[in-house]
Amino acid sequence: MFIGEYHHVVDEKGRLAIPVKFRRELAKGAVVTRGLDSCLFVYTAAEWKKLAGRLASLPFSQANSRAFARLMLAGAMDVESDKQGRVVLPEYLRHYASLNKEVVVAGLYNRLEIWDMAAWEKYKAETEKNSNEIAEKMGELGV
Repeated sequence: MFIGEYHHVVDEKGRLAIPVKFRRELAKGAVVTRGLDSCLFVYTAAEWKKLAGRLASLPFSQANSRAFARLMLAGAMDVESDKQGRVVLPEYLRHYASLNKEVVVAGLYNRLEIWDMAAWEKYKAETEKNSNEIAEKMGELGV
């Protein structure tokens, strides 16, 4: 399970050090892809296989299904960590998420999210500001 918020740096070669507590989970392989809200998603190989199967089973006759599958699948890249626990984030994914030097790696149960630091701070402030409203809506969903 991935949880927590970690501040890291993307170096000039596009490498990001994965937080130490997550490295073992990702050692068997990982996939990074375009996420939602202008961030990147990182999945273990096992989680990615489950998600990709669900995406492949969406009805391709529906435009939204095709668009979402393209967003997630066509943008995906297998990544492996080096001896220092770094992964290379492809340039097209760094561009998609507007990743500058400082990033946040956030654990969200079955995936990691990689955010540009400024975008994360803005998103987090907005979410915290609306937390009561969000909690009410989650209550309606049984959370």
